[in-house]
Order: sequence, then structure tokens, then C-alpha cells
Amino acid sequence: MNSAGKKIAAFSLAVLLQLGLGAAVTEAAPGHDSPPWIAQHSERDKGRHGQDRMQQERRENERHEKEMKRRPNESRKQWKERQKQEKERHERALRAIRVEHQRH
Repeated sequence: MNSAGKKIAAFSLAVLLQLGLGAAVTEAAPGHDSPPWIAQHSERDKGRHGQDRMQQERRENERHEKEMKRRPNESRKQWKERQKQEKERHERALRAIRVEHQRH
């Protein structure tokens, strides 16, 4: 490739890099207001997410209560061990539900 071709290629790459960085900066800049209809949806979704979270927690609590009961033909030692594991699993599940809904 000759000298002129190398210069043209280098300058065009530099221009493309600057354009890409400029576009990223302008998108990330504060004051980039979203249209009002998007704000309306997000307000409406907050209530929906709260109800969804409560419903997920209720289902998890019902499942947990069922699992905590002693099963037929289960020894006391097995039951206590299963209760311990279920309690840890239940706490992890509730934490995951709450963290998931905090992100929204």
C-alpha cells in the first residue's frame, strides 16, 4: 500500500473512533430527557412490580410451609436436617426475590 493510502486509512479510522466516542458521550450525558409516555409506563410498572413481588413471596412462603412439615415415615433426625436445609434455601429464595425487584 502506498503512503497516501495508509494515511487515508489511518485518518478514517481515527474519525470513526471519534464519532463512536462522541455518540457514547452524548447518550450518557445528563439532561437527556425521556419522552413522557416512558415515564408514565415506569410509574404504572412500579405498582405492578410490587404486586408481583408480594405474589412471589407468598408462593415461596406457602411452598416453605409445606416443606417444613414432617413427612410420613421420616425419622426425627432426617426431618430436622431437612428443615435446616429448607430454612437456608427459603432465606436465599426470599433474598433473591427482593434483590430482583430492587433492580426494577
